[in-house]
Amino acid sequence: MSRGAAPRDGSAASGRPAGAGGRPSRDAEGEAVRGGPARRAALSKAVLRKAVRPVFLLVALGFGAWAVARQWDAVVAGFARLSWPAVAGSLVAVVAALLGAMLTWRTLLADLGSPLPLRPAAKVFFVGQLGKYIPGAVWPVLAQMEMGRDLGVPRSRSAAAFFLMMPIQLASGLLVTLVTLGWDRYGWLLLAVPVLLVLLEPKVINSLIGFGLRRLRREPLERPLTRRGMLTALAWALAGWLCYGLHLYAVAPQGGVVFAVGAFALSWCLGIMTFLVPAGAGVREVAMVAVLAPVLDSGSAIAVALCSRIVIVAGDLLCAGLAGIATRRDTA
Repeated sequence: MSRGAAPRDGSAASGRPAGAGGRPSRDAEGEAVRGGPARRAALSKAVLRKAVRPVFLLVALGFGAWAVARQWDAVVAGFARLSWPAVAGSLVAVVAALLGAMLTWRTLLADLGSPLPLRPAAKVFFVGQLGKYIPGAVWPVLAQMEMGRDLGVPRSRSAAAFFLMMPIQLASGLLVTLVTLGWDRYGWLLLAVPVLLVLLEPKVINSLIGFGLRRLRREPLERPLTRRGMLTALAWALAGWLCYGLHLYAVAPQGGVVFAVGAFALSWCLGIMTFLVPAGAGVREVAMVAVLAPVLDSGSAIAVALCSRIVIVAGDLLCAGLAGIATRRDTA
């Protein structure tokens, strides 16, 4: 081709869509216009979701601070009645409960085909669990997926074990609530139990996991979840609820051990079902104050709820630190 036949606007040479003055063609412009509103709508929804969580958290914390300030003298008196030995015993029970949760997760992971030694499993679980204090529900599972991969655990398997924890803990927690607090006051929880029991059926779970992996275009799980593995995980979860009840009983023995087990289980379930705040912050405390109302005055109940939150955070940090130290010694 001669030089005179070269394109005048240079659009072909530059690889841009043909158009007057090098501008995109009408088809390209139409596609951009059609895609623009959809992209803007998706972006707006994402921004809204990100904004709702911190706003909700601030509102919850604000109302919580207002409730504490309004009952300040009673709260101070409630804390004054808490002894250091009682708080220490509460912390020991929390550590035992967290071990139960870790063994629940480890059982599920082993049943899916990735058995881990106790100490490496503890490090992956406890360090990953610290992510629940970060706004957004993805951080614990992402941390466990990455740390598990270093131990040869496929990401899909780590994710499956993580997400199976939720229905197991909810179902066992609601059943514990019904048994310990009575059917007359909390019988409405029965509405959720059949759904959760269906979701705990291994055949249903395996079908849901397979569907999710296909949608994500990932390889299916090599080993399906078994009924034996599910029952073992449920047993560890129930042991964890007992220890959490002992944790609450140590600082609030007025209602007895059975009442404490049910009170904590109910408040935890209500808190964990609120996905807008990290680790159910604020929601669990409000629920706990309400459940403790028959046996404690409002100031003492608030003090117990705040103490419970502080002790559990301390337990999470302690377990993560001890697991990290133990694993480092093994590799030294």
